[in-house]
Amino acid sequence: MDRILRQVLTAVGALIGLAVVLQNRTALKAWALLHALGTMREGVLIGVGLVVGGILGYLLGPLLITWASRAVAWGESRLQRTPTQDLLSGSIGLIVGLVIAFLLGVDLSGLGTVGTILRVAITIGFGYVGLRVSIRRKDDIMRPQSWLPSRLKHRGGPEAMKPKILDTSVIIDGRIADICQSGFLEGPLVIPAFVLEELRHIADSADVLKRNRGRRGLDILNRIQKEQNNVQIYEREVDPNMEVDSKLLKLAKILDGKVVTNDFNLNKVAELQGVPVLNINELANAVKPVVLPGEEMVVHIIKDGKESGQGIGYLDDGTMIVVDGGRKFIGQTVAVLVTSVLQTAAGRMIFAKLKSQAAMEAEAR
Repeated sequence: MDRILRQVLTAVGALIGLAVVLQNRTALKAWALLHALGTMREGVLIGVGLVVGGILGYLLGPLLITWASRAVAWGESRLQRTPTQDLLSGSIGLIVGLVIAFLLGVDLSGLGTVGTILRVAITIGFGYVGLRVSIRRKDDIMRPQSWLPSRLKHRGGPEAMKPKILDTSVIIDGRIADICQSGFLEGPLVIPAFVLEELRHIADSADVLKRNRGRRGLDILNRIQKEQNNVQIYEREVDPNMEVDSKLLKLAKILDGKVVTNDFNLNKVAELQGVPVLNINELANAVKPVVLPGEEMVVHIIKDGKESGQGIGYLDDGTMIVVDGGRKFIGQTVAVLVTSVLQTAAGRMIFAKLKSQAAMEAEAR
């Protein structure tokens, strides 16, 4: 390839030399040495132009090829690091700026040299302004839905069909697969590439616990992809300088979607930024069966409680039941009567007492 390019540059140099000679042949014919050649002057001038131009092109070829290769390599590296959104939005803004500059510069053609300078300045200025503005407003440009009035934004489809963007924590948690299978989660499921990359790093961790959690997350994703036909992988880079949580929130704004997570801190930050969030923990608490004081239930006591004589048991959904006087029944299944229900930030707790004890208290009264 270098040899071919060098031959091409040699030919180009010869043509440039020929063009220089033909353009200045009147002045060159006046030289005394050429004047003595008579009618042969024209052919000599052409030959000299071709030879000198070709030699210069051949000698300068390697240097020009090296410079061009470095420039291409630099341009490719910059383009690879630039997000696709920046490239698309920047191109749109540059084209708009150049069109405006062309329309403004049409009337300046009659001003001669001053008009030419002004046209060049306007072209550079408007092109740069269009490029910078479009890159800064890339989120709005790449999301045409944001151009519509608020009353028309969601007229094309129901709120439930918005994209659901999965967080790393909710993938590792695993319950999202059962929720998707049940059909309660509608709309496309979006898995960002940076979430996949974070899962891969966790799965490659030296810590055994982290490694197992990461591999569990990858298995859950494989299960979701096999069972669901609405899973999409978002390959575009949002912003390489942001953290994963910030990327999630920004992507939710770009796609006009909702973040699915069980991260309490991410939930709070999303609320501050106005990003809709579907929290799996809140869903789990919402679907737990309602238990009222006075109801009877059967509980298996597995350990003692903090207070004297208390026993601890759990329902199938993980709700903890504190049984007064249940310590001596550890390892047994007993009938209890609910006395009160306490809802805390960590979940729900049920307080109860033995049914036999409640019956004895009723008889005593």
